[in-house]
Amino acid sequence: MKVYALPLHNQFRGITVREGLLLKGPAGWGEFCPFADYSDAESAPWLAAALEASEAGWPAPVRDRVEVNTTVPVVTPERAHELVRASGCRTAKVKVADKRSTLAEDCARVEAVRDALGPAGALRVDANTAWDVDTAVRSLTELDRAAGGLEYAEQPCPTIEDLAAVRRRVSVRIAADESIRRAEDPLKVAVAGAADLAVLKVAPLGGVRRALEVAEACGLPCVVSSAVETSVGLAAGLALAGALPELDFACGLGTISLLTGDVCGRSLSPVDGYLPVLPQAPEPDRFTSFPASPDVAAVWESRLSRVRALR
Repeated sequence: MKVYALPLHNQFRGITVREGLLLKGPAGWGEFCPFADYSDAESAPWLAAALEASEAGWPAPVRDRVEVNTTVPVVTPERAHELVRASGCRTAKVKVADKRSTLAEDCARVEAVRDALGPAGALRVDANTAWDVDTAVRSLTELDRAAGGLEYAEQPCPTIEDLAAVRRRVSVRIAADESIRRAEDPLKVAVAGAADLAVLKVAPLGGVRRALEVAEACGLPCVVSSAVETSVGLAAGLALAGALPELDFACGLGTISLLTGDVCGRSLSPVDGYLPVLPQAPEPDRFTSFPASPDVAAVWESRLSRVRALR
């Protein structure tokens, strides 16, 4: 077991350092890194995903590479433009509705991203449940105009009912994320009337096999996204994307650039907008560059022990 602490280039989900731990098993490495706001019960699927990777491995893929989007955090329009141009990706996801940014600033950032992508690029936004229905409708109308057409908007409102209401009032596709992964039973959550796409994340759903079951149950086109993991965790997301029967949209797995480094020398950074599907997670051979302090390590060891006790 190894506990890491990796600084981020920019604040993301209210954090500036990404923490987690890596587990070694007979099948390789797995990553356990639920965010601090996840309870022990909510963290249990994250442990299941780590154990699947380290002890059982993943299903056979049907493709050997996956197209990915670049993720644009809350930065200036100039910086957003630079990030997109440097990424080599044809799709960009822009974080919006952050407390540090106004709608006008979000639109300016989206306009800069559109300029960097060009007219043929796909541009999507993620509000992380921040809006009520009326605010979502107003904001998405403005953002769609600024983007010259959005590919979709991810989780603009917290509830399925609100997503359905927004979907009836805007022309932008709606993607469900938190509504699925934070549902009491993701296999039973009825998102088909509330969303056009399903965003799947391996760790919160309990592993690649469990996520494949969720994909089949929801009956929607899927986008696989990361939880800002190291390359160890990203490999599990790529395993899911590689195993899905159909994959029509670029996936949100090009997130290693959000971190200032990686625990793996074989880092999963996109090349020309694509990432490879690996048979197992890469070796964390650069772990010693980002060790956690003894206090942080103790917190994660305690958390792992508590979550293990729930299994």
